[in-house]
Amino acid sequence: MTTNDGVAVRTDGVWKIFEHDGIAVEAVRDVSLEVKRGDFLAMAGPSGSGKTTLLNLIGGLTRPTRGSVWIGDQDLTGLSENQLARLRLDRVGFIFQAHNLLPVLTALENAEFSMLLRGVEKAERHRRVREMFQAIGIAGLEDRWPNKLSGGEQQRVAVVRAVIGEPAIVLADEPTANLDSASSATLLDIMERFNQELGTTFLFCTHDPRVMERSRRLIRLVDGAIESDRLVTPTG
Repeated sequence: MTTNDGVAVRTDGVWKIFEHDGIAVEAVRDVSLEVKRGDFLAMAGPSGSGKTTLLNLIGGLTRPTRGSVWIGDQDLTGLSENQLARLRLDRVGFIFQAHNLLPVLTALENAEFSMLLRGVEKAERHRRVREMFQAIGIAGLEDRWPNKLSGGEQQRVAVVRAVIGEPAIVLADEPTANLDSASSATLLDIMERFNQELGTTFLFCTHDPRVMERSRRLIRLVDGAIESDRLVTPTG
């Protein structure tokens, strides 16, 4: 069974159950959803609602207790750890709350890292990174170390790193949590631009009403299950 051509990600009856002090904790409960290619989608809910766990399941960072996850036409069930790592490299972009830039690499080196792992030639890597840095307003910062960048600048580098390989989907875990209002708005503008101009699919895990207001689809999770899933009109 394969996904439809227009589906970036699908989960079928996904559960994730953790054992804690001998007690089974249902972090994700029977979640089935489809993320269409080109979606700009937010998952919201209180702490402990299962947002991050579901995001990690979709990204192949953790395996479901039962059920299946598809990225495009690839069923993640049964893939080895090496195969999952390769699939993440080729088809999934990640944006983390803490940026996760490597401190020993410059901004350019951080942004090009996934292309380096895929064997893209150096000149092509540098060309693509410099073009994107220019497009999102951080040209000239290519040789800066992460600790010499502001929080907003670090997050922009992280966005470039996530989208530069044109993945099937970008998973963003609380990407605006450590940013002020102006930086958050700029970051969302950038991600909307990539979504609209490149067709990049974005799936956010967020508490931030600013992200929810800019999304075109909003899923609310409660106790590990989908409470609601609706299309919305962005207000940003």
